[in-house]
Amino acid sequence: MIDLLQTIIDSLNNFLWSKLLIVLLITVGLYFTYRSKFMQFRMLRDMFRVLFESKGGSRDDISPFQAFCISMAARVGTGNITGVAIAVALGGPGAVFWMWVIAIIGSASSFVESTLAQVYKIRDKNGFRGGPAYYMQTGLKKRWMGALFAVLITISFGLVFNAVQSNTITIAFENSFGTDRLTVGIIMTVILAAIIFGGVKRIAKMSEYIVVVLAAVYIGVALVIVLMNITEMPAVLALIVKSAFGFEQVAGGSLGAALMQGVKRGLFSNEAGMGSAPNAAATATTSHPAKQGLIQSLGVLFDTLVICTSTAFIVLLSGSYTDPSLNGIELTQAALSVHMGSWASGFLAIMVFLFAFSTLLGNYYYGETNIEFLNSNKIWVQLYRIAVMAMVIFGSIAQVQLVWDLADLFMGLMVVVNLIAITLLSKIAFSVLQDYIKQRKAGKDPVFTKDHVPGLDNIECWDPAAPDPDPSRTR
Repeated sequence: MIDLLQTIIDSLNNFLWSKLLIVLLITVGLYFTYRSKFMQFRMLRDMFRVLFESKGGSRDDISPFQAFCISMAARVGTGNITGVAIAVALGGPGAVFWMWVIAIIGSASSFVESTLAQVYKIRDKNGFRGGPAYYMQTGLKKRWMGALFAVLITISFGLVFNAVQSNTITIAFENSFGTDRLTVGIIMTVILAAIIFGGVKRIAKMSEYIVVVLAAVYIGVALVIVLMNITEMPAVLALIVKSAFGFEQVAGGSLGAALMQGVKRGLFSNEAGMGSAPNAAATATTSHPAKQGLIQSLGVLFDTLVICTSTAFIVLLSGSYTDPSLNGIELTQAALSVHMGSWASGFLAIMVFLFAFSTLLGNYYYGETNIEFLNSNKIWVQLYRIAVMAMVIFGSIAQVQLVWDLADLFMGLMVVVNLIAITLLSKIAFSVLQDYIKQRKAGKDPVFTKDHVPGLDNIECWDPAAPDPDPSRTR
């Protein structure tokens, strides 16, 4: 039965990832890049500027930075450490180049989807919530499409992806400390339960602390390793570029493997166009939807170009990727041990635990907000929480290949549905961007109301009669 399931999943993934998604992601990303006039380059300064703005509103609102941290908590996880190692092991060094490409192109897609999430967000007792299911229902007037997406993201992020995270954690601890995988899984589940039953504000706070500290430590370690091997860096960069186009490969299909693995693992890590980060983007209290779009666009660039690249350099500089017996977290642990000694394997296991645990929080929230879209009855949220905890325990002892393949399948289906929606609604996002740019050129701190863009009469927020979230500012 398991073998049959694996065969079916492999066939579906092969179609999605070797054909359909590569074409869709690159085509849509290039179209958004062109339509936004290359916003990921020309608006980089604005991305950093709006990231640290005050949230306005009440003290309990989710700030733009906290919303960024919730999305980064989901982005920055095993995809950055294990996923990159898998990409290099299966696709060669050239996979890193294609990860960079998909991040740069995808940052425009991330802007569109996160801006739309802000435009079509709704109010609830905790502040705001929204995401693809909400803009599909309100913007496209297709409740069925929103419901389909809500089911896919709840299964993939809340359940399957969280099994992937716990799987990586328990394997890392077993390799480094010889711990029992089930025991680690149970401990993880207890800690997770204590946080998720506290609501979105507790998730935002924990994400804010974990992501900032972990990213700084991991980047710092990678920087030290790069400096220790600085003379080898030109050769490594040349290897990445040459391998990306198959110049150094003899066997046929190497270019295809590098491209497929780079796109697949790059997307798993940075989530551009997938429809996940908009769920976090919608929670922020901000004066203009484009601000959160810019922030999430920055998140894609930071995730791949900085954190994923850190892992890639650690692995490539060690030479461990040439060992066919190493894959996933074992490869990254072996690479780090080459640079820093045997103690580094245990250090990485702890880092993976914290990285992946932050991802559990972000993933859980994405499922929760979509459960509430499907049915507001609290019993469904409680059942979802129980299912999440069960999947964390399951993932801690499951076979790694089946778990990762399931993650790839549901992620691929999510992307297809979301890309269709954001392409159809992209005109709204670009109009919002133009409104933002117009106000910035006039020397204003941009403030948005729904009458700025025609056709937004049916949205719940952004009423021109509503008070500014920051009353000290002049509109």
